[in-house]
Amino acid sequence: MSEATLGQSRRTDVHTSDAAQRRLRRRYAAERRFQLYGLFAIGIALFALGWLLTSIVGRGYTAFTQSRVVLEVEFARDVLDPDATGDRQVLSGANYAALVKSSLREQFPDVSGRRERRALNALVSSGAAFQLREMVLADPSLVGTRRAVSVPLSDDSDMFFKGFIRRDVGESERKLNDAQVGWLDALQERGLVERVFNTTFLTSGDSREPELAGIWGAVVGTTLTLLVTLLLCFPIGVAAAVYLEEFAPTNRWTDLIEVNINNLAAVPSIVFGLLGLAVFLNFFGLPRSAPLVGGMVLALMTLPTVIIAGRAALKAVPPSIREAALGVGASPVQTVLQHVLPLALPGILTGTIIGMARALGESAPLLMIGMVAFIVDIPSGLTSPSTVLPVQVYLWADSPERAFVEKTSAAIMVLLAFLILMNLAAVLLRRKYEQKW
Repeated sequence: MSEATLGQSRRTDVHTSDAAQRRLRRRYAAERRFQLYGLFAIGIALFALGWLLTSIVGRGYTAFTQSRVVLEVEFARDVLDPDATGDRQVLSGANYAALVKSSLREQFPDVSGRRERRALNALVSSGAAFQLREMVLADPSLVGTRRAVSVPLSDDSDMFFKGFIRRDVGESERKLNDAQVGWLDALQERGLVERVFNTTFLTSGDSREPELAGIWGAVVGTTLTLLVTLLLCFPIGVAAAVYLEEFAPTNRWTDLIEVNINNLAAVPSIVFGLLGLAVFLNFFGLPRSAPLVGGMVLALMTLPTVIIAGRAALKAVPPSIREAALGVGASPVQTVLQHVLPLALPGILTGTIIGMARALGESAPLLMIGMVAFIVDIPSGLTSPSTVLPVQVYLWADSPERAFVEKTSAAIMVLLAFLILMNLAAVLLRRKYEQKW
């Protein structure tokens, strides 16, 4: 056997020997274990996510329904308009709560005594009187008539029909006494209690009464705040990214700027809130709890993310695009604006949407500028007092009423829906316009 043949045989023996096969099996086993570890980690993450979503949905889905009672309301003229003037001011200031109480007493004529009447009246929400007032102001011809009106029950009555206040516990352990439970059962047996979709939750602002509280004020405030954030951070961030990536010289100053931008992207968000408090409120005197200030603070927080994403998108454009544009006589500015930037725009937009999604979920910087205030009215402009969804969740989570627990979870569901839609838009945008080089 020649020396070359002998050497080849020895190399083959190295890979086919029993020791080599054992080493190969150990490597394959280690690879399988590594894959199992990865699958196990993914399983834990999916289980935790599923448990979190199940917990939120399980607590919050009931907030999208509301218990109401149908009452025969006598729009008595002597209560609403004794002088028959038809004046809207008179109708607006009438005692509509007396109409609700009178309707309830018609259902239970045997109820006597101040304490019992007070307990009976507590079954219906205070918002029933406001609903009747709005009805009369919209149609003054209701005065002097009798109508069946569906009015909201109180939060405790609503919780009772939803099963969160149990009837099988002692009277001292629940918020409704035995008489109130009996009255609610009687109303249900008469077919006067109905379960409807809770439009109030989606169309009204905040309220001290859980059954009247809604998220529309927070949704409008969030929209205005994010609009200011987008109008500020997108053009400034793109302009900064274009200059740093395409035109800025490489020296110690640009290196310092890049380091600071990367550091600002990791700064805790509450620091930006302190900056907004010191500069925008205390120095410039801008209004507190306004979408304008909130948007400016979130723009400062989002700006480093937009710049970093923009630079990465510009860097991903092949140099051949720039060389071809310059070769046919385009100036450097024309090359960037007409050739490089359009190709990098999908990546820039994706990074911007992700930064905006992060801004949507922030509450700490907005708490520092006063957006934690209790706001009932729907904001009408950029300087109107308002709140945002994360802060609304924070406010409701701190409320002791059981009805606010479901509202908190429901508001989290709405917030998560916004975040999912924004991230989905980023994914679809990237897939549709992404260039393969």
